[in-house]
Amino acid sequence: MKSEPGTYVLVLHLAEPAAISVGRLGEFRCPAGFYLYFGSARNGLRPRVARHLRREKRRRWHIDYLLEKATIVEVWHTLSAERLECSWCRAALDAPGANVLIHGFGSSDCSCPAHLLFYQERPSLSILAEAPGAPIQSHLP
Repeated sequence: MKSEPGTYVLVLHLAEPAAISVGRLGEFRCPAGFYLYFGSARNGLRPRVARHLRREKRRRWHIDYLLEKATIVEVWHTLSAERLECSWCRAALDAPGANVLIHGFGSSDCSCPAHLLFYQERPSLSILAEAPGAPIQSHLP
């Protein structure tokens, strides 16, 4: 993963239900399971993902609140100056088992219902097979 702009998906696992407070969005009870968080990094994909992987950081984005409880188990990404997170999120939302649990999470700058999706079972990268920006790569943190 180079320090170029790109789009990424954090595949998160929450081992047990957790209450999280997400800034102005409020308090939420998140069930155990898997979450996909969709984002873009215009100023460098590598440093953005590295920041998400750090445990100690100042809360800046909605995802920072969930990352205090969840574990990143995989990262899907592509290098591109084009912002693809909305189209990827829409494609993933069409996959069986996808749910929006926190409306507005990560999507304050677009019209998507959220950039965080919940799945009871771990989703596969294949749910983005038809999404723009392919080939999408995967790596473990």
